[in-house]
Amino acid sequence: MTEPLRLPLTAEYDNDDAKDVLRKVCREHRRSRTEAELHELGTRFTEHVLLAIGGAHSVAFYVSTGGEPPTHDALTQLAARGIDVLLPVLGPGLSRHWGLFKGHEDLSVRAPGRPPEPSGPTWTADALNKVDTVIIPALAVDGFGTRLGQGGGWYDRVLAEISAPTTVFAMVFDEELIATQRLPKEGYDQSVDAVITPARLFLIEGSPFQKETIANLARATS
Repeated sequence: MTEPLRLPLTAEYDNDDAKDVLRKVCREHRRSRTEAELHELGTRFTEHVLLAIGGAHSVAFYVSTGGEPPTHDALTQLAARGIDVLLPVLGPGLSRHWGLFKGHEDLSVRAPGRPPEPSGPTWTADALNKVDTVIIPALAVDGFGTRLGQGGGWYDRVLAEISAPTTVFAMVFDEELIATQRLPKEGYDQSVDAVITPARLFLIEGSPFQKETIANLARATS
């Protein structure tokens, strides 16, 4: 069984150093999880993904790699329900495009270090203004919706271009819900509205998780 995640307190660090430290700990912790554990957790993630999208007809999602919250089964289930699923297609530099999921057999790795991508036409980030739900990966999320990403800034740039009132979910493991401190945040970092974990699915604003975070921070400064 995977050991608990123990994040160092980083309030005394500058934001870049704090993010680097936290990412390193989160990645190492994910690498300790076995394939059997990932498979079991993937089933629970899928259940909550389907609940999160409700009656949606379209969703922006992602293809998991390595120790990320698994999406393989969820992608299969969404496609089986006739839901249009847009997946990231990473163009040159930081260009942000999306392609339609047409099955796992259609996905291919186009460059080292990038997740598998769908073939066919692509759309700019403006396409996210037309989907019903957005679900993105994260390494951790705090009680204010601050998301710790992998460091490339791709999703922050994408989310900044959403003008429609679309709910944005982050998928993390339960122990990556951080109620002990505020995660470092720059002006360009985009927050999320809700989280999906193997055990939980909820909007952050007004949630017990947010209240727990606020109480913990108050105690730490009293």
